[in-house]
Amino acid sequence: METPYNLIKQAYAAFNARDIPIVLATLHPQVRWSRAWEGDYATGHDEVRSYWQRQWQELDPHVEPTNIRERADGRLEVAVQQLVKDKQGKVIFEGPIKHVYTLQDGLLQQMDIEHV
Repeated sequence: METPYNLIKQAYAAFNARDIPIVLATLHPQVRWSRAWEGDYATGHDEVRSYWQRQWQELDPHVEPTNIRERADGRLEVAVQQLVKDKQGKVIFEGPIKHVYTLQDGLLQQMDIEHV
């Protein structure tokens, strides 16, 4: 069975490669994924896939985990260096951010974003 740390690394590598099927394999079927770009949450694999496809038509995000730690409540906090460009290559955002994951059944069940 995947460790949570390997699961996180796999998810980020697949996201950066735009390999949606591999990312979805790390997500719980009833995942709740924070839609930072649009607000609220995408729920379930189909909504998450659609959200990313819409996002990638407008933006080119790259997220690199720099630290992963377990919080007292069992959630995983992932410190991320994020670089978001528009399709013309102009930097929209660059800097640290925190992604916080709730796990269920060995998969990522919810992702929340916290600003550093």
